[in-house]
Amino acid sequence: MRLSRIGVQFHTIYLLKLVRMNALRKIEQIVTCLTFVILSSVFLVACNGKDKFDASGNFEATEVMVSAQANGEIKILNVREGQELEANSVVGYIDSTQLYLQKQLMMASLSATKVRRPDVYKQIAVVEENLRSAKREEQRVKNLLKGDAATKKQWDDVQAQVRSLEAQLAAQKNSLDINVNSVDAESSVQEIQLAQVQDQLNKCQIVNPVQGTVLAKYAEVSEQTGIGQPLYKIADITELILRAYITETQLSQLRLGQKVEIQVQGEKEPKLYEGVVQWISNKSEFTPKTIQTKDERANLVYAIKIGVKNDGFLKIGMYADVRFK
Repeated sequence: MRLSRIGVQFHTIYLLKLVRMNALRKIEQIVTCLTFVILSSVFLVACNGKDKFDASGNFEATEVMVSAQANGEIKILNVREGQELEANSVVGYIDSTQLYLQKQLMMASLSATKVRRPDVYKQIAVVEENLRSAKREEQRVKNLLKGDAATKKQWDDVQAQVRSLEAQLAAQKNSLDINVNSVDAESSVQEIQLAQVQDQLNKCQIVNPVQGTVLAKYAEVSEQTGIGQPLYKIADITELILRAYITETQLSQLRLGQKVEIQVQGEKEPKLYEGVVQWISNKSEFTPKTIQTKDERANLVYAIKIGVKNDGFLKIGMYADVRFK
């Protein structure tokens, strides 16, 4: 009897172990199924999250390459990368010593040329006075001739004197006019040459053309530069342009001036911005390799540009998604 009891207890314990093992297997199967369901749901949500965006693209800006407009050594260049510059501000200059000396020489030459310009009124004043005297004498002789107080020879002589002085005055005026025109023409040429030198002097100043932020610097002080050689690159990044691509079926959803939603991946969570459609291409092009659109099967897409106000976070080349409102 005692051995039978022991057998029954052992059999009972064995059955309990089997039940416990089956229960553990069932629990493991349930946990595996739940895990699969959760992962599938996350995957579906992620896929649906991707589909909610209508287009994607990269930020760009209108970049201006500032180049040297004169040849010589860079004396000053107050520019550093990341610096904000005002439009029309002088940020440096190129050595202009030789041009300055050339300008001084041309100014002296111009002054000497102008000194040679004759004073017409002073030079003909004597002849004009003699002519007036001769005409008064002519009138006097004419009056005497009427009263038979003068001879015919006196009348002929005084008329000949008047004609001689008139011819002399005309010749002198013509000669002086030629000299004046010659000097004026020479002065005009020198003034134009002087203006050219002054223009070259002005171009020795390095003037920043637009307001913006310096993106890159290509030259340093004491380096030799030449006309057309890049000095630095600048762009206004207060408003960036998002270039994206859409399919033909999406064209009907967009219009110029339409507001759209821009999403950029932040450090912890996405950041949202409002953009305005500024340009829509009127012709299609092949899908760029670096751009993903909503319908990736489309071979031809249309480029669009969206203006986005920059709060300082956005950078040129940054990737962003677009959702139409």
